[in-house]
Amino acid sequence: MYSNIMIPVNLAQVDQTDKALAVAVDMAKLYGAKVTVVGVGQTVPNEVSRTPAEFTEKLAAFAKERSAILGVTLAPHAEISHDPSVDLDNLLKNAAKALGVDLIVMASHVPGFAEYFFSSNAGYLASHATISVFVVR
Repeated sequence: MYSNIMIPVNLAQVDQTDKALAVAVDMAKLYGAKVTVVGVGQTVPNEVSRTPAEFTEKLAAFAKERSAILGVTLAPHAEISHDPSVDLDNLLKNAAKALGVDLIVMASHVPGFAEYFFSSNAGYLASHATISVFVVR
């Protein structure tokens, strides 16, 4: 049913992605799908990395570590932005298209007050992507 799954991850909050990773890996095992972990880094130093190259290395290390733990190869794919808070939704949507993804499995937080005015990133993708989006809370 699915052959290419994308999992967006935030390296600053990797503990919040465990449940979504488990769901994506279970689906990948069930369907024999390829799994790509997509992270969006910044062009300026931040708490995750000092450079885009360092971000790409950390994403690759994260994918390798979780691949060993979960028993499925997770391919890393880094996107770099000068302002991820503005670009994130479109970067993820465009990455899914470029990678030929047919399912996005994405972690989301419990909706709060802000979501009455602004959609969450997962909500945006679920509303605007042309492929299936599985939102995991």
